[in-house]
Amino acid sequence: MTGLTALWLPIFLSAVVVFVASSIIHMATTWHKSDCPKLPDEERIMDALRPFAIPPGDYLMPRPADAKEMRSPEFAEKRKRGPVMVFTIMRADAPMAKSFISWFAYCIVIGIFAGYIAGRALPPGSPYLSVFRFVGASAFLGYSAALWQSSIWYQRKWSTTIKLTVDGLIYALLTAGVFGWLWPR
Repeated sequence: MTGLTALWLPIFLSAVVVFVASSIIHMATTWHKSDCPKLPDEERIMDALRPFAIPPGDYLMPRPADAKEMRSPEFAEKRKRGPVMVFTIMRADAPMAKSFISWFAYCIVIGIFAGYIAGRALPPGSPYLSVFRFVGASAFLGYSAALWQSSIWYQRKWSTTIKLTVDGLIYALLTAGVFGWLWPR
């Protein structure tokens, strides 16, 4: 067993490596360019929605009040007429710095959990490949597993989910590599 305090360096350094890799993937490549295409007649749609002053949050439309309404013919007709949407209203003035800090903190949390799982299973001095497998599998679950729910339940394009899963695999492999390299001897 390896204590979590002995893993602070691989936890922190793996978060830095993943942060840099994700920045390269999202800013220096066109890999995610097609994830969210532009709406046709975007200006008109924005102009139509603006007067409602919808607060930031996640929304489902149409949204039944309860299970009884969901089974009603009126709701079925409303859904059939469409559009049917799951959408997020974001703050227009949301600072990117907050998102970057939150992402880095998330990478630290993934490192902590991956390190905890590997640390419970492996003693100091464990072989690189053993550390790589435990940390890589744990980090992959943290970076990718929950993404599939959006395609299953909210009809997010599977191509987007698969691309994000590949990103998660890259992040997991990088995390595993850093832990394997810096695992306490």
